[in-house]
Amino acid sequence: MKALLCKEFGPPETLAVGEVPSPEPGPGQVVVRVRACGINFPDGLIVEGKYQVKPPLPFSPGLELAGTIEKIG
Repeated sequence: MKALLCKEFGPPETLAVGEVPSPEPGPGQVVVRVRACGINFPDGLIVEGKYQVKPPLPFSPGLELAGTIEKIG
């Protein structure tokens, strides 16, 4: 599947679309087919490495989304 990826901390221009394996939900999780997403202010800080939480690289930013549930764990 395609995903917007942050492979290094830096400005938003460093983000790139790439291929990642399709996720499988674990217990208590769902997989959502994303129809719309937003990148908000904290997402911008995370991508730049300026937020108190720094996820392991690479990661896909985005704390807001809307879509349909595809699979239930």
